[in-house]
Amino acid sequence: MRTTFIFFTLCFFLASGPIFAQKNKGEKSIIQEGVAIKKYHNKPELEELAKGQLLDLYVERIESLVRLLPYIAFATKPGVTMSTLGIPSDKENYKSLDRQFDATDNFLESNAEFQERILPYSDTEDLVSAILFYEETLKSLHEYAEFH
Repeated sequence: MRTTFIFFTLCFFLASGPIFAQKNKGEKSIIQEGVAIKKYHNKPELEELAKGQLLDLYVERIESLVRLLPYIAFATKPGVTMSTLGIPSDKENYKSLDRQFDATDNFLESNAEFQERILPYSDTEDLVSAILFYEETLKSLHEYAEFH
């Protein structure tokens, strides 16, 4: 009886060890994934879209810029990590990066709520112009890497 108890206790600890072990998540990219937009547009393409589609594109471009602009001194594309840049990979730096990501997410959430409520009142031509401007800005940020 005692041998059975010890056997099951040992099996339990062996089985539960991997569950409670700390997992090494790997390094986090300074620029979050999903920053890139799927397609750049020209004016005639945008003029054919419904206002709802334009609103979605507008908000998507703002999100891309907000997730990219603060980090252009480091990189303009996802995949660059702190250790890639020579920044110490310590707990405090990771906490700082996580806080920055959380703050960005909170800002984008409140901004999307605001845009959803207010942006439909904007003029369609102004939306088209703003989307084209944002897309040109994103293109220039990708070209910025060539200036290094």
